[in-house]
Amino acid sequence: MKATQSRRNFLKISATGALGTLVLSQYAFRSAPVDPKTFGIGLQLYTIRDAMAKDVPGSLKKVSDLGFKYLELANYANGKFYGYEPAEFKKLVNDLDMEILSSHTQVEARGITLDNANKMAEDHAKIGVKYCIQPWVVEEARTTLDSYKKMAAEWNKVGAIMKEHKIQFGYHNHNFEFDTVEGKIPYYDVFMVELDKDLVTMELDLFWATKAGQNPVEMFKKYPGRFQLFHMKDMYTKEAPFYKPSTNDFAPVGAGLINFKEILAARSIAGNKYMFVEQDSTKDGKPFEALQTSITNLTTKLLK
Repeated sequence: MKATQSRRNFLKISATGALGTLVLSQYAFRSAPVDPKTFGIGLQLYTIRDAMAKDVPGSLKKVSDLGFKYLELANYANGKFYGYEPAEFKKLVNDLDMEILSSHTQVEARGITLDNANKMAEDHAKIGVKYCIQPWVVEEARTTLDSYKKMAAEWNKVGAIMKEHKIQFGYHNHNFEFDTVEGKIPYYDVFMVELDKDLVTMELDLFWATKAGQNPVEMFKKYPGRFQLFHMKDMYTKEAPFYKPSTNDFAPVGAGLINFKEILAARSIAGNKYMFVEQDSTKDGKPFEALQTSITNLTTKLLK
C-alpha cells in the first residue's frame, strides 16, 4: 500500500515537474528576443547625414546595433561613396552584417543624365546595389508638362543602361510631382504613363505622398506592381495638401498619424520588395533615438 502510494506520489511530482518544465520552456521560447535584422528593414542614410560626415565607421556600427539589415546610400560623388572606394565601403558595411541595397544618385543635384549614366552604373555595380534611385528634380526642370516628359524619356534610357549592369533604376518622389501643371498631375499623367515599368520603378515616399493629399493604398490599386520600394516616414499633423517640400513635421515610424498597418497590408498589390526608414530631421536633433523608436515600432507592432 505504502509502496503504491509512494509510486503515485512520485508520478504526480514527476508529472508536475515535467509540466512546469514544459511551461517554462514555452515561456522562454515566447519571450526570447527576436533579432530585428530578421525583419529585413532598411535605413536611408540621409537620416544620419551629419553623423556620417563626422564618423562613418562609428555611425554604421550604431545602425547595425539598432537592427537595420539594409542600407540606402545618399552620398555618391566622383566614383566614391562617403569618400570610400566602392569595394572598401562595401566591406565596411558587410563586416557589420548589413547589405547595401540601394543608392540615391546625387541628392539635391541634377542626378543621373545620359552623360553620366554609364559611369554611375559602373560605380554602383562595383558596390553591389540592386537599385539606383533618382531622388530629386531641380526646380527649373519641372515647370511644364514637356519638361516632365523629357525627363521620363531620358530616364527610360538611363533605366536601360542600369539594367545592362543588373541594376533597377527608380524614382523617389516628394510632393511637388502631385501639384497641377498645365491642368495635369505630373506623377500620374506623365511619370506613370511615360515611364517604362520594367526600366523605372517607383520608390514611394509615404510621407510626401500623404502630405500631397494622396492615399497610398489607392495608388497601389491604380498602378499595381509599380512600387518596389517604400520610404517609411511618419508625420505628426494632418494638413491640407501642399506641394512645396518644406516642413519639419517628420516623426518616427509608428509615432505619428500615417496608417502603416493599412499600407503594409497592401504591400503585395504595390509590388513592394523592400522598405527604408527615413526621417529627414528630428525636433530634438537626436536621429539615432528616433531610429530606435522607428525600428521598435516596426518590429513589435507594424510588421507582426
